[in-house]
Amino acid sequence: MTEDTAAPAGGGVPWHLWLVGVLSLLWNGFGAYDFIMTTTQGEAYMRASGFDDAMIAYYMDMPTWMWGPWILGVWGAVAGSILLLMRNRLAVWAFGLSLLGAVISLIYGKFMNPPPFSEEMAAMGFMPWVITAIAVFLAWYAWTMSKKGVLR
Repeated sequence: MTEDTAAPAGGGVPWHLWLVGVLSLLWNGFGAYDFIMTTTQGEAYMRASGFDDAMIAYYMDMPTWMWGPWILGVWGAVAGSILLLMRNRLAVWAFGLSLLGAVISLIYGKFMNPPPFSEEMAAMGFMPWVITAIAVFLAWYAWTMSKKGVLR
């Protein structure tokens, strides 16, 4: 444990907690915005985001059971970000649920039913990996801060 990652004597908070908390809230806030817009505006939002007909059909035909992992991933991450900024140890559980949702979504979208990416959207194929990697980092970070006594 180095001094720059430990909580300062007297119960202070390491500077990086605020940085990680704010950046995670911005990242996960966009995920929540995307979830809300996709579920309320549907095809119009997806078309405005540059999705072609095949991608829109893919998302519109998503099996009902996939809503569970999507909801866990998005809203667990938002709750985790808020709880992290509140220095609440429940952030560990919230980010854990978010990670579970991200992993299930990754498995579904990469191995069970890959989306039909066009040439223009092929670069988006890496996003599930990025989302899962960020979820792993946030769960680890919250767990580490909890173990160091930064989260109460």
